[in-house]
Amino acid sequence: MAKYLVIVESPAKVKTIKKFLGANYEVAASNGHVRDLPKSSLGIDIDNDYEPKYITIRGKGDVLANLRKLVKKADKVYLATDPDREGEAISWHLANALKIEDKDINRISFNEITKNAVKASIKEPRKINMALVDAQQSRRVLDRMVGYKISPLLWAKVKRGLSAGRVQSVALRIICDREDEINAFIPEEYWSIDAVLDMKGEKKPVTAKFMGKEGGKINLTSKEQVDGIINELKDERFYVAEVKKGERTKKAPLPFTTSTLQQEAAKTLNFSTQKTMRIAQQLYEGIDIKGMGTVGLITYLRTDSTRISDEADALARNFIRENYGDSYYMSSDNSEKKGKKIQDAHEAIRPTNIELIPSQLKDLISRDQFKLYQLIWKRFTASRMAGAVYETTNVRIAAGEYRFGVSASRIKFDGYMSVYMSDDDEKSDAVMLNSLTENSVLALNKFDNKQHFTQPPAHYTEASLVKTLEELGIGRPSTYAPTIGTIIARRYVIKEDKNLYVTEIGEAVNKIMLKSFPSIVDVNFTANMESLLDKVEEGAVNWKTVVRNFYPDLDEAVKIAEKELENVKIEDEVTDVICENCGRNMVVKYGPHGKFLACPGFPECRNTKPYLEKVGVACPKCGSDVILLRTKKGRKYYGCENKDCDFMSWNKPSSQKCPECGGYMVEKGNKLVCADSQCGYVKNTENN
Repeated sequence: MAKYLVIVESPAKVKTIKKFLGANYEVAASNGHVRDLPKSSLGIDIDNDYEPKYITIRGKGDVLANLRKLVKKADKVYLATDPDREGEAISWHLANALKIEDKDINRISFNEITKNAVKASIKEPRKINMALVDAQQSRRVLDRMVGYKISPLLWAKVKRGLSAGRVQSVALRIICDREDEINAFIPEEYWSIDAVLDMKGEKKPVTAKFMGKEGGKINLTSKEQVDGIINELKDERFYVAEVKKGERTKKAPLPFTTSTLQQEAAKTLNFSTQKTMRIAQQLYEGIDIKGMGTVGLITYLRTDSTRISDEADALARNFIRENYGDSYYMSSDNSEKKGKKIQDAHEAIRPTNIELIPSQLKDLISRDQFKLYQLIWKRFTASRMAGAVYETTNVRIAAGEYRFGVSASRIKFDGYMSVYMSDDDEKSDAVMLNSLTENSVLALNKFDNKQHFTQPPAHYTEASLVKTLEELGIGRPSTYAPTIGTIIARRYVIKEDKNLYVTEIGEAVNKIMLKSFPSIVDVNFTANMESLLDKVEEGAVNWKTVVRNFYPDLDEAVKIAEKELENVKIEDEVTDVICENCGRNMVVKYGPHGKFLACPGFPECRNTKPYLEKVGVACPKCGSDVILLRTKKGRKYYGCENKDCDFMSWNKPSSQKCPECGGYMVEKGNKLVCADSQCGYVKNTENN
């Protein structure tokens, strides 16, 4: 009887796949990568055309020894690692480590862990795709070069344990740039006027928004302007000048890619990107379900494709017809045509069996697994359904030469919304305008005029950062979660109420990177590099060519930075605070939460204190010194050193008083702004 060996990455898949293949097949796991670059050195032979020096990963010796025994017993070996470049590279490393000759290599891959998919892959083994392997090698080598060349400089300049990375450094810069935008933002005043109007025969009034004049829009910028317009309108007759009725169709959403799944799970389930990927991995590899055995519930989770296989598409459409009716069935294909490279030509993320509805699994899998599966199932099912149809009414109301507008929409046919609704989907308006016809006269009840201020750009969340990285072409589906995880773990960035804020250490690292390695943190350079690495994956560019062009410039930049650092002797900042234990002057050190005071007599004296950094400004409330402080999670703000005073500001206060109202002012970029938004005084400080 022939004996076959199938090698997968994860032990979680072993049981699932073994069940599909039967007694003639042995299934074993490599537990991820078995070989990698050494941790103790660069691991790349610069003088030998950048050849990587791979070694067996510590702790993987026993795994390889066991696999070698199984390979010897097997008549045929199948390498069944994940269906992407990382998986392809693992298969290549396994073939080398297990000394499997080229002629004996049988590489198989499947997009979902189902009986049909696994059995079909066994029938179509292939050789290892070296273009995919080289794409992974080039990324690994470039990341190693950046990390191992730049990180020691950060250790010398800031503190040990810091790191730089090809993608993480750009992500940090993007967050820092947004923080700078927010800090420099100056709100601008604007106003709105709503006319609350009574309709004949209707109990509820209608609220119409000020649009401007018949000739065009008017921007309301001051109370005086608003008061003048209201004064003109008091005696005017309000009547309906125009009624437009129509229909609008909202197309069904596309099925999830890695990026959109991470974004939607963050928004609706409050999952971090890492949590989403961890749970999605469990759903993909298979979960032991009572009465069903181990079942792979979703397709492969790392993809930027919205394509769906013909078989899955047909099954989904039949399911929709049977369960929702013909009117909910969408006849045309719902996929996105992308100009950029679609990773590994995967499908979108979808349930492996649409018939397995979430309610059947609610009590059989964990709460978080259920939530994520339900989100994926609903989104995929909705993507195969007809669009939602809205009935719309737009009314233009005249009052003298001024115009007001009111609009309403009602869902006429819910379509895909019967299954799935996101935050972007509009609900029906409570007030419909059916009783309004042209020339209908309305009675003015009151004016509701309000002052507003423009808002600064929003702080990045994990979801919006993933969206930005994808839009800019930085990183790929497999890198978003680890990139964000790294900058949070290094405490370059902290997460507070979903928002990401840069810490003091993050600011220091970003400044060094911008000064000494501008190309590494340049968004366009990184995006172009990703594009070049995709060409390696397509087999259009040799991976060594990319490395040959990259390394000399990096090496030169590191040498220049090292010289500059030699000229700047990094000394601990000595303060006038005396250590009460040993009498020495305490020094400023960097810790995980920013700066703190430490005794220079360490390790004999281990005394430490919080560092109260005075900013040279008197407190506007009590006259004590204003100090720089941090929230528990590390976000920067300004407060008073007097613990009984409640002064607090997110922006650095200035010693200058506002000439308009006498209040204190704060720094915003190159401007001083009155802290009282009602005053709104702004002074340019560029030339002062």
